[in-house]
Amino acid sequence: MIEEFKAFILKGNVLDLAVAVIIGAAFATITTSLTQDVLMPVVSAIVGMPDFSGLFLLLGSPPADYSGSMTDYAALKEAGVPMLGWGQFLTVVINFLILAFIIFLIVRYANKLIKKKEVEKKATPSGPSEVDLLIEIRDLLKKQ
Repeated sequence: MIEEFKAFILKGNVLDLAVAVIIGAAFATITTSLTQDVLMPVVSAIVGMPDFSGLFLLLGSPPADYSGSMTDYAALKEAGVPMLGWGQFLTVVINFLILAFIIFLIVRYANKLIKKKEVEKKATPSGPSEVDLLIEIRDLLKKQ
């Protein structure tokens, strides 16, 4: 069983998938930073709000012992107040759309490269096969 497991793990597809998952996770953090640190401040400046995560709708009242701000999403969430955090959801959706668009561009570029290589391969004239060469050598030897 251990040998089968080793054979399975060492297959190219499994290793490729592992590398893809690791790179994907790193790429997701880059996209999150792009959204939170670059794009959202610009959108916030246009809209006039510093952060979308503060946009929420209270669905219930806070506990009696809650003494924090009624506009602090994180504090209310930590206190267990039921609320609809649509601003945070909006930020996550924007993150997803940016990531999906970047992946689309990468796949589109890769497909163009693959098609270009296929066209070059077809355009390159292939020489005679080994069999053709051997037949030619045989025929030349017969003539002598």
